[in-house]
Amino acid sequence: MVLEVVAAAVLVDQRLLTVSKTAAAQVFYLPGGKPDAGELPEQTLARELSEELSTTAVGAQQYLVVQAPAALEAVPMRMTVYRCGLAAPPRLAAELADLRWITGAGLRAPDVLAPALRDVLVPRLVQDGLLAT
Repeated sequence: MVLEVVAAAVLVDQRLLTVSKTAAAQVFYLPGGKPDAGELPEQTLARELSEELSTTAVGAQQYLVVQAPAALEAVPMRMTVYRCGLAAPPRLAAELADLRWITGAGLRAPDVLAPALRDVLVPRLVQDGLLAT
């Protein structure tokens, strides 16, 4: 089984928005989540940003598909990442515990980035000149 996820890469001033969930407050991910039955990726993105951050995506464009282990579920994950802006400043909602704007340097211990971000997305954003180091 592969866990399907849709996520938002929100970049402002070469910093990336990351969030943590109350279930594992020290692990940071991209905002997003699993599609509901029959939901298109763009619909998942819109629903998740509304539920988690009380805002909507602006100018969403598919950026990258990442295959990596899911941080909490310990199963293979396929994450479709959309680069986008936000219509309003993000506000924590739903199951989120925290949000952080990071650079390519990542987070300070004991907080950690989920494997998909640490191993694939952050290096790619730095390589593409989109994320400060």
